[in-house]
Amino acid sequence: MAATTNQTAPQTGAHAVIADALDPARRPDVLLRVRRAEGHEVSAWWMVGAFVGVSAAVVSLLSWVPGGS
Repeated sequence: MAATTNQTAPQTGAHAVIADALDPARRPDVLLRVRRAEGHEVSAWWMVGAFVGVSAAVVSLLSWVPGGS
């Protein structure tokens, strides 16, 4: 049995989905994801600074916990 094809309709729904697709980096529910220019990278020093800052905050908050030495 040969399947009949309808030449006026698209064969898959992918074309309609792609046409209506939003850039995932621009969705309103994504707060920190940003599409950057090609080749643009965040400096590693930002990550080092964030690590040092969070570590200092944790140590300073733990200093308030009773029972430490």
